[in-house]
Amino acid sequence: MKKTVLIVCCFFLIISCKKEESKEMDMTVATDDTVVKPAEFADSKYIEIGKKTLADMEKGDMDSWMEIYADSAVYVWNSGDSLVGKPAIASYWKQRRANVIETIKFSDAVFLPIMVNKPQSVEAKGVWLLAWHKTTAKYRNGKEMTQWIHTDYHFNSNDKVDRVIQYVDKAAINAALPK
Repeated sequence: MKKTVLIVCCFFLIISCKKEESKEMDMTVATDDTVVKPAEFADSKYIEIGKKTLADMEKGDMDSWMEIYADSAVYVWNSGDSLVGKPAIASYWKQRRANVIETIKFSDAVFLPIMVNKPQSVEAKGVWLLAWHKTTAKYRNGKEMTQWIHTDYHFNSNDKVDRVIQYVDKAAINAALPK
């Protein structure tokens, strides 16, 4: 009897899942007889750009790290702080890497390149590289910080980064730095 009830329950579960699958929304947008998906995977070359960026930061090769940025790039943190322009980004990160961060290591990185064809809210149209990685920084004061960081890179038509949005836990960073 228990087996029969289990089989019947499984059958109804499978049937209900199939019904749910058929209810999926069509996420395509028709424009001038062309069907466009709001977003899709982008070229995997952006994954290699992301990997190179992390490797350059680890090595402290900030000139190479800056090569991906457009002159008008904007670097924004989830706290609301921001840097505007390639010179400001270079100055901040070169100073930080030379005088504040002794070593930095990235591990367990995941990269997802996407092409946003039809923005759903405030994100810009075009190629985005979404990156997640575990970050361990040892500061010059001897303290260490480890946290997961999420970074979104937007690329312009010349494959240069024109916008970075980085999500960090500022409390973990501040706790490792002198007051």
